[in-house]
Amino acid sequence: MNLKNIRTTAILGILSFLMNVSVMQGQEKFFRAIGTPHKPEVQVSWNRYYTYEGIVDIMQKIAKAHPDLARMESIGKSYEGKDIFLLTISDYKTGDPDKKPAMYIDGNIHSNEIQGAEFSLYTAWYLTEMFEELDFIKELLADKTFYINPTINPDARNNFMNEPNTPHSPRSGMLVLDNDGDGKAGEDGFDDLNGDNHITMMVRKSPTGRYIKDPMDPRKLIRVAAEEKGEYEMLGYEGKDTDGDGEVNEDGIGYYDPNRDWGWKWQPDYIQRGAYKYPFSLPENRAVMEFVMKHPNIAGAQSYHNYGGMILRGPGAEEDKDTYNAEDVKIYDAIGKKGEELIPGYRYLVVYKDLYSVFGGELDWFYGGRGIYTYTNELMVSYLYFNKNAGRGNQDEEMDVDKFLTFGDAFAPWEEYDHPQYGKIEIGGFKKNFGRAHPGFLLEQDAHRNMAFTIYHAFHTPKLSITDVKEENIGGGLKQITATIYNERLMPTHSSQDLKYKIERPDFVTISGARVVTGMVVNDEDFNKVEEQKHNPETIKVANIPGMQAVKVRWIVSGNGKYRINVDSAKGGTAEWRG
Repeated sequence: MNLKNIRTTAILGILSFLMNVSVMQGQEKFFRAIGTPHKPEVQVSWNRYYTYEGIVDIMQKIAKAHPDLARMESIGKSYEGKDIFLLTISDYKTGDPDKKPAMYIDGNIHSNEIQGAEFSLYTAWYLTEMFEELDFIKELLADKTFYINPTINPDARNNFMNEPNTPHSPRSGMLVLDNDGDGKAGEDGFDDLNGDNHITMMVRKSPTGRYIKDPMDPRKLIRVAAEEKGEYEMLGYEGKDTDGDGEVNEDGIGYYDPNRDWGWKWQPDYIQRGAYKYPFSLPENRAVMEFVMKHPNIAGAQSYHNYGGMILRGPGAEEDKDTYNAEDVKIYDAIGKKGEELIPGYRYLVVYKDLYSVFGGELDWFYGGRGIYTYTNELMVSYLYFNKNAGRGNQDEEMDVDKFLTFGDAFAPWEEYDHPQYGKIEIGGFKKNFGRAHPGFLLEQDAHRNMAFTIYHAFHTPKLSITDVKEENIGGGLKQITATIYNERLMPTHSSQDLKYKIERPDFVTISGARVVTGMVVNDEDFNKVEEQKHNPETIKVANIPGMQAVKVRWIVSGNGKYRINVDSAKGGTAEWRG
């Protein structure tokens, strides 16, 4: 090889090396994971919780990044004047979202049950970010609408996060009531004695105490046997007697329960603890009610609570069990049992039978009052920790979680404190954001699985199509036109509760472009059993189109011009056939 060829080879080698370096520098630094957005327009960390302001910021970013898929509105004001924001998620290019079958989702009605907001918001984020990635999501949003209301208790959500609280407080909103009946309201709530923004437990050494600190784990207090002597007594949650009545923490925020305020089988407080003045007396619930009343296209609904790993359906009270018709229960069962498969550790249950009686609950108003198939999911279950269900509040398991999974972050160590009434005490225990709330590393997985359940529910809201149109000349210049309207999903266009109380209008099947002599519903085509509609025969009123079934309608028309058939159902959407 001569010198010229050597130089040429060397130059080509250098160029090749530089090109490879350039390609390597331009390579992706990420490798796409299946089933999740790879390069989301809106970057969100789903391993943390957000204040009301944080939730609103994410909602605004979703609406701005995806203007053809997401729109944001305020549906009302909270007690303290915060906007209750809602996202409408649908493919706006394929039709009016308010005319498509819709799924309503909300969370955080109980302010300490915080993750419902993140789970709801994750759904909005996922649907918009995956729209261009997955044909399924694209087809879903072409057909359906999601109304997503992440927090319907924004005031107390912020109080739970920003102020000292237990894992269980506040459950209500921010109305301040006189809980102890002394003529003063809210004068003796929790006191954060050690200033760590958590209300933990107070214990005190006592010669008559029934507890000792576990020699193997001094974080844990264990009850001694009946014949043994203890060392500590439990004094309850952190606080002091502010009003001098000899009681501690007896008059804080509330107590009322926003999930006892709904207008179905409502009962006053002396029967149903937590009820307020009258149904929809709380502004947050009234805002939701008014939105739902204005949107008859809502066919399915989901609310998120915590704790327990449950997929709940009504009725809330045994007295109401006859409301849930057997035909509707079949639909509930089909969707609920699928949820058990999608969300490991969660169980499909009935409120009154498997938990306790609830009067005036959101779940029952949506179904009883509006005929909407509705579930409440109680989020978080101990199964997620170690793939076994030790049960709620199992102290040994929670200690293991703190030791092996959160490395001490869930437990506030015991520390001494000089209490104005109790003297020398110790303060410590599990923090407010542990137990009911998911640890960060479990949030996204459970959010995704619960979202998948709501998507399955939304998918099975009605989808109507005109599958067959037959024409038959019957003489005298007349023609018989028979159209088959098919519902491609599990849920009917009207639940049994809807039909019983005539909550929503019938479905309309209209023929246009033809001179109609008469119109009818075909009850049995084989034996020509029909039911004539004598008034306005152009538009046949169909009471219901059952899930996975068809309804046939028929017209006798004159003339040979082209015609069009349209279906218009409040909960089933629209369909069209052109001749």
